Amino acid sequence: MKRLLRSAIALAALALLVSASGCGNKNAPASVAPIVAVAKPVSKLVNDHMDFTGNTVAIDSVTLVARVEGFLEKIHFTDGARVKKGDSLFTIQQSQYQAQLQQAEAQVKAQQAALFHAKTEFARYSGLLKEDATSQVEVDHWHYERDSAAAGLLAAQAQVQIAQLNLGYTLVRAPFNGRIGRHLVNPGNLVGSLGKQTALAEIDQIDPIYAYFTINERDLLRVMAGQRDAGKRGNPRPLPVFFGLANEEGFPHEGRLDFASISVTPTTGTLQLRGIFPNKDLSVLPGLFVRVRVPDPEKRAALLVPGDAVSFDQQGEYVLLVNNKNVVERRGVKTGFQVGDMMTIESGLKPDDNVIVEGLLQAIPGREVNPQRAQTGSQAGSKS
Repeated sequence: MKRLLRSAIALAALALLVSASGCGNKNAPASVAPIVAVAKPVSKLVNDHMDFTGNTVAIDSVTLVARVEGFLEKIHFTDGARVKKGDSLFTIQQSQYQAQLQQAEAQVKAQQAALFHAKTEFARYSGLLKEDATSQVEVDHWHYERDSAAAGLLAAQAQVQIAQLNLGYTLVRAPFNGRIGRHLVNPGNLVGSLGKQTALAEIDQIDPIYAYFTINERDLLRVMAGQRDAGKRGNPRPLPVFFGLANEEGFPHEGRLDFASISVTPTTGTLQLRGIFPNKDLSVLPGLFVRVRVPDPEKRAALLVPGDAVSFDQQGEYVLLVNNKNVVERRGVKTGFQVGDMMTIESGLKPDDNVIVEGLLQAIPGREVNPQRAQTGSQAGSKS
């Protein structure tokens, strides 16, 4: 009897649960579509550009050497300092070369006296020959002495110039404005001995400064085509180039392209290019890695969307759209370069597409959403 009673209670409880579950389904509210923000692509004239990695190089670099032999007497600069063209940097012992200059100048005076004497004697014996008071042999002798003294004077004058040069080499000066490295020889050491050119220091000219980078064949042909088009329109101009350092935002340094290698490297299919940039404060040093940007001089129309709206998966880049039935769709796209916080879309979008720009985590392809027009799309598109 008790077993039958327990069975009846269990059946009654199960019936009650089934009844309650059925009533709950009838009264449950319909699921609410998630809210997402959508915006149409922004149509804008933009400049294409190409980005490269390069490195900075001094526009001129010289190793200062001792061109004459002597003891190094003085150093006139602080290691790493800025120097100007003509500044005195090193002094090599000068007494020996000053004495050699005086000796050469004295030889010039002796040759001048010998030339004067020979000219006088030649004129005198030439006059005596007309009076038959001397022989032709004497006249020829003083003709030789005159010409020999003239040649000796030229040689003595050349020795003066050489002595002046050697004396000038004892004072090593800066060949241009730039920054000098550390001194490589201390005062008191013998430099330039046995004809060797002892290195004294290195100096770099870094205003302006070069940035070298390489461009691949496809981008090279693209740049060449743009330059040809500009030439046909009668608007040829130097191609601007920009670069930024590792700790800088964007590309704040502006210069121009001033050199391209004469041939493409067959093994890599690249061409070396060089930009020249002002560096007034000498803050950019040689050997730094830089991000280089070469913009296209001509603008073109492009569609832009916020960069956060573009996603990537195994199939490639894509954006999420809302169709006319408020259903999410996945659309594969091909992106270009970035303009501010916007991304150019090369293909895959139309101007009237509704791109989801906010609420991407709640937007699932094939599901219905509640699209709301975003207010920031056009504002973001105005940034460049």
